[in-house]
Amino acid sequence: QVQLVESGGGLVREGGSLRLHCTISGIDFSRWGLGWYRQAPGKHREVIAALSHGDTAAYAESVKDRFRISRDHDTKILYLQINRAKPEDTAVYYCNRRGFSGTEYYTIDDSWGQGTQVTVLS
Repeated sequence: QVQLVESGGGLVREGGSLRLHCTISGIDFSRWGLGWYRQAPGKHREVIAALSHGDTAAYAESVKDRFRISRDHDTKILYLQINRAKPEDTAVYYCNRRGFSGTEYYTIDDSWGQGTQVTVLS
């Protein structure tokens, strides 16, 4: 059974930094595409950063050049480094797997963790 646990969220002032962590048990961590998602109040959950199974990164325009996704294959932890935080980054952040259809990646959404809250104070 897949279990996802996100941590590292908290309060940060505008312009500040945070580092989020995600552990995923029950999968071969190094073989999956992975992603970070967020859901702001009143909005749908969106993917903001993703890693292919070969560790190529992609970002939503709203976080490009400020966020960095990475993974440690030894400790099996997925990271999201948040830099130059903005109030609009306030959301619950989640991690999850990404499948590959042969032409594009998609979210495997059969299971979600509890997420970690990030609040950016202006």
